[in-house]
Amino acid sequence: MSDVAAMRLALALGHRGLGRTWPNPSVGAVVVAPETGTLLGAAATAPGGRPHAEPLALAQAGEAARGATLYVTLEPCSHHGRTPPCCEAIIAAGIGRVVSALEDPDPRVAGRGHGLLRAAGIAVETGLGREEAARDHRGHVTRVTLGRPTVHLKLARTADGFAAGAGTERLRITGPVADGAVHLWRSHADAILVGIGTARADDPSLTVRLPGLAGRSPLRIVLDSALRLSPASVLARTARDVPVLVLTTRSAPAHARRALESLGVEVVPVQAGPGGRIDLPTALALLGERGLTRLCSEGGPRLAEALAESDLIDTVTLMTGPDPAGPAGGLPALGPVLTRRIAGFDVAEDRVLGRDRAVTYERSV
Repeated sequence: MSDVAAMRLALALGHRGLGRTWPNPSVGAVVVAPETGTLLGAAATAPGGRPHAEPLALAQAGEAARGATLYVTLEPCSHHGRTPPCCEAIIAAGIGRVVSALEDPDPRVAGRGHGLLRAAGIAVETGLGREEAARDHRGHVTRVTLGRPTVHLKLARTADGFAAGAGTERLRITGPVADGAVHLWRSHADAILVGIGTARADDPSLTVRLPGLAGRSPLRIVLDSALRLSPASVLARTARDVPVLVLTTRSAPAHARRALESLGVEVVPVQAGPGGRIDLPTALALLGERGLTRLCSEGGPRLAEALAESDLIDTVTLMTGPDPAGPAGGLPALGPVLTRRIAGFDVAEDRVLGRDRAVTYERSV
């Protein structure tokens, strides 16, 4: 197994665990015998964030790890937390070479892990697979550097650019293939975010409904400054099955809070911003403090524009359906600020999903 093949395997393992390991990053680790290229161990960070990938892969390799090469998607940790540092396990296993895709910007690590390995006589190489690793670990990097989760905004629009029609009837914009892609994105997110407008208009479940992946439904978050989420809503009624967090303001009515909490909904007051609405930077900082790293926003254009105005969006996937809204028009999918933000992003992916087109734009890493 070549260096490139081993790192690809490590990246694939780490990617598969996205959304399941917060507050820790989903790391992939592979142990390979240097002379024969034989795969000795392969693992990813366990659900819940522990154990880490490196000790799991080393345990699979056992004594064969001595002198072997370890491929890892993120710099091994060097600090004591709930588990011992991975660097200690790597040194104790007798690994001869470490190939690391990305340095960890966490100030508790930040090059120290690589330094400790080198000091122990282990050859350390960095940068192989860096671009993909940076994309997959973006949530971790954003949380430790900016104090908030990374935000992936998903918006659907008609062929003529509208997210909703002029009337009250809900538009069916995308087809089943695109809908399946959305559910896959959900399964890799720590949480899904919507505003109260979307929660009330669509009464969504915001769960993962792909065969075999129902257990990967993430935390569901509603921004609801006046606490208008109905106890009869799907979100409230299923809160004991899949957690729901409602962020509101301190002026929200106490009786509404009690009604939701009685159903298992967690209600947390957040500082209000202009106009009495939830202050978005404060809300995302709170989510970062809770350990959330990857947030998928599935709200409508108004929430998208508000996130853009606060410069809180890192990735945008714009899904365009084949049919127009018609001459009556409706609610434009893209506001002026979001349009400017997207213009400054890189095109990361352009896919055809059935009859729909999905273009993903990313802030430069």
